[in-house]
Amino acid sequence: MANSADNREKRGHSHRGRRANLILVGLAVVLVVLGVLSFMVGRYPISPDKVVGMLFGSVAPIDQFWTAQEATIFFNVRLPRVILAMLVGCCLASAGAAYQGTFQNPLVSPDILGASQGAALGAAVAILIGLASFGVSAFAFVFAIATVMLVVLVAQAARGNQVLTVVLAGVMVSSLASAGVSFAKLVADPADQLPAITYWLMGSLTSAKPADVQMVIAPMAVGLVVLFVLRWRINILTMGDEEASTMGVNTKRLRLIIIVAATLITAASVAVTGMIGWVGLVIPHLSRMLIGSDYRKLMPASMLMGASFLLLVDDVSRLLTTAEIPIGILTAFIGAPFFLYLITREGRRK
Repeated sequence: MANSADNREKRGHSHRGRRANLILVGLAVVLVVLGVLSFMVGRYPISPDKVVGMLFGSVAPIDQFWTAQEATIFFNVRLPRVILAMLVGCCLASAGAAYQGTFQNPLVSPDILGASQGAALGAAVAILIGLASFGVSAFAFVFAIATVMLVVLVAQAARGNQVLTVVLAGVMVSSLASAGVSFAKLVADPADQLPAITYWLMGSLTSAKPADVQMVIAPMAVGLVVLFVLRWRINILTMGDEEASTMGVNTKRLRLIIIVAATLITAASVAVTGMIGWVGLVIPHLSRMLIGSDYRKLMPASMLMGASFLLLVDDVSRLLTTAEIPIGILTAFIGAPFFLYLITREGRRK
């Protein structure tokens, strides 16, 4: 009887593993299809054969059958925008999943430690002193990292539950950064600086440039690789510190490494796109509903689904109206109802 039960359990694990792998393959296919479609659609549509030709033509010599205008639109506008949409969506979703597992709270999002508000303050300061777009992104990135470092230092100086003190310190420092942004808006020139700050806070990929991709690709790659490699250890953190310690895991060091990696990719994302909320909350939950709570599968699923989600939302923002809708507004329209759904779903379970 015991052997029979063990065999059934093994078959169940094998079936779930195959199902999860098929879902991951399906998510990867969806991402590729959405990526190709995103190159094609816009104010100036580009046919599929030309999209494929330009993609392959950039790595191998082929006869050019597209116009110079189409090449300019493709390489200078669409290519960096599509790449950034996929990278930012992937980073925000994976950071959200990592934070939710690390803090053992399903309603935690990437801005829990103040990275987004810190980036907003840095961008506002850069706009006030008249820096160009690259300077704004650089200030946003540096301020985001500095904000989270301050949160960690405050949490280490405080006593009590380490996880709780980190979250509370994040809330307090975020409030201070938010007050700084409000003050920057108060003293900004209403003719040009105030609109620039307000638009940045809405989040957008409209001004995506190749230089933006070059600036954030390294920190994003480092953070994503760390989270992907340590994804199975996040499973251990979800069991609680005491049980993880009995398994020989240094929870404090592991939590710090995951926080640093998640913060790095969050800061890099917000620095080039502005404030894009809800992705880090919504996508990990959708991935969890689809593939389960095992971070060995949940993390890659969140990465793929996050990239596809933001790519799709960006396409909608480009095509829905003649004037582009900031992508942060659309993600809020989707995320807020989903948050309400989560609350009511948990209420029905009790």
